[in-house]
Amino acid sequence: MNIVSNSIPPHWHLALWFASILIGGLIAWRASWKMLADQRNLNIFLGASVAVLSLWLIKTGIKPGLTFHLLGATALTLMFRPLFALFGMALVIAAVTFWQGEYAAFAPNLLIMGVVPVAVSWAIFQWADRRMPNHFFVYIFVNAFFGAAVAITFVGLASTAYAFLSGAYKLSYLLREYLPYYLLLAWSEAFLTGMVLTLLVVYRPAWVATFDDKRYLEGK
Repeated sequence: MNIVSNSIPPHWHLALWFASILIGGLIAWRASWKMLADQRNLNIFLGASVAVLSLWLIKTGIKPGLTFHLLGATALTLMFRPLFALFGMALVIAAVTFWQGEYAAFAPNLLIMGVVPVAVSWAIFQWADRRMPNHFFVYIFVNAFFGAAVAITFVGLASTAYAFLSGAYKLSYLLREYLPYYLLLAWSEAFLTGMVLTLLVVYRPAWVATFDDKRYLEGK
């Protein structure tokens, strides 16, 4: 869902931007920016962000503000951990915002399509890290496949709730013509994320911050 500016109730603007500024402040305060001082790390981060942007540009829609595209948020979360994943998603959303000219929609788009999937992906990783065996297939199938599917499903739920509560569309229409397609999109998101993470941890494990060869592979 790419929210359009005219769908945002006037009395929501301040709260949405305040929440987005808080997220930006958290990233600025807590992120380990020295990581990007390394040219190699910076290139990997920017390359991953551009790849995610390309996914966002391949989209379809049924009505204004009701569009479908893959997210890539779970892949960024596993590669860079949540704060840099949020920063990467913010860059992607900013690029889309300037391209479309929907400047007022940056804040809700960041919260729904950035914060929600990153938070869900990180919560699943943390749960699996504490509760599941340290195994390569657990990492791929739980964190990448399952995590990506659940993350985009939550985005669908959040988008549906936003479109209804903002008065943009009726709930009956959203439940019939919009939300069910996220269940189909979840399979594509899961497959793509799982495939990408599998290739990365096999050929470029150093690019994935949440993966450790010794922990997930040695002795297995």
